[in-house]
Amino acid sequence: QVQLVESGGGLVQPGGSLRLSCAASGSIFPFNQMAWYRQAPGKERDLVAVMTLGGGTRYADSVKGRFTISRVKTGNTLYLQMNSLKPEDTAVYYCKGRIGTYDVWGQGTPVTVSS
Repeated sequence: QVQLVESGGGLVQPGGSLRLSCAASGSIFPFNQMAWYRQAPGKERDLVAVMTLGGGTRYADSVKGRFTISRVKTGNTLYLQMNSLKPEDTAVYYCKGRIGTYDVWGQGTPVTVSS
């Protein structure tokens, strides 16, 4: 029943910024871990950022210092703030939530970084 829906993707110029949102259905936010992944055409899906149960964060080396994963207590929404975007960041971005050992995936939102 719990679902995730990503939004905020689109076309942005190199060096620009974009904020992705991942909204969880229902009035509760049951995930003990959430993460953002991305998948470029013809490539495997890669981990971008993780938020742990205690609020700690981890980032892929390729996005450290540029991307920030966060969430708020209200709104049941996870965010990915992306700054200093590069063409290499072009991909479909997916939100994932973990409930115990069960993972819930969103359908993805495309991000294109191009001039």
